[in-house]
Amino acid sequence: MTYRELLIELRKKLSQTDGEQAAHTARELCAFAADKTREALLRDDELLVPENVRERALAITDDYLAGKPLAYILGQWSFYGLDFSVNESVLIPRNDTMAVTDLAIEFAKPLSSPRILDLCTGSGCIGIALAHYLPSSRVTLADISDDVLRVAKKNVTANRLSARVSAIRADALSKPPLALRNYDLIVSNPPYVTESEMRTLDPSVKDYEPHLALRGGEDGLTFYRAICRNYAQVLRDQGAICFEFGMGQEFAVKEILRENGFSDFVFRRDGSEIIRAVIARKNGKE
Repeated sequence: MTYRELLIELRKKLSQTDGEQAAHTARELCAFAADKTREALLRDDELLVPENVRERALAITDDYLAGKPLAYILGQWSFYGLDFSVNESVLIPRNDTMAVTDLAIEFAKPLSSPRILDLCTGSGCIGIALAHYLPSSRVTLADISDDVLRVAKKNVTANRLSARVSAIRADALSKPPLALRNYDLIVSNPPYVTESEMRTLDPSVKDYEPHLALRGGEDGLTFYRAICRNYAQVLRDQGAICFEFGMGQEFAVKEILRENGFSDFVFRRDGSEIIRAVIARKNGKE
């Protein structure tokens, strides 16, 4: 069997679930199984496939068809033009999160040397994107999980940002470590799935992605209350908090921010036109 024939076999297996995307998914899985780039796979399409490569390609295709997300199979995913390592201890970066990243960049870009805290960092995708596109910035990635921080640190190194990006263990639900202070911006995509929503999540999310990064309490707002209450103190005057949130949570998140002394609200929609992110300034004016 040649690589071209293997791709045809995989595409047929994937056609019912992936439709027009079946060929793309087949290429991704085949290239990963063969340890080849997509370009090399195309170049080698008439070469014979070693049997162990075919067996691996079929096995990971079966994993995918059983619901395992492609990002976890490949061990990497792209976000905001950058590549990130991912595993089942971190959420897969999503296009929804571009909204909060856009807002954060717009706020921090005019500042000379912005200091940014990415709280509940996960893979580090937001904070690393900010560091990449804001070359004068210094960014701290914070998360409660050591497993998560290992992934985030790996991504810092892979994106060659170790000189300006650090990582620290911190609990968003508790008082911040003393080392965290004098930030211009806190950006966070905290857990915001409600308890009722947790029971109805798609199996590809519920069965594979970390519940620690999804479960936001009974009403999905536990982390927003705690971050505003505990972490406002690490911001400089006129500093800001920038949040991602779930569909329909914008009014509740705005009220939480207002109750904790934030104003000057700016909201941003995601690519599906859902209001997905907000930025608000500490000690601002209505």
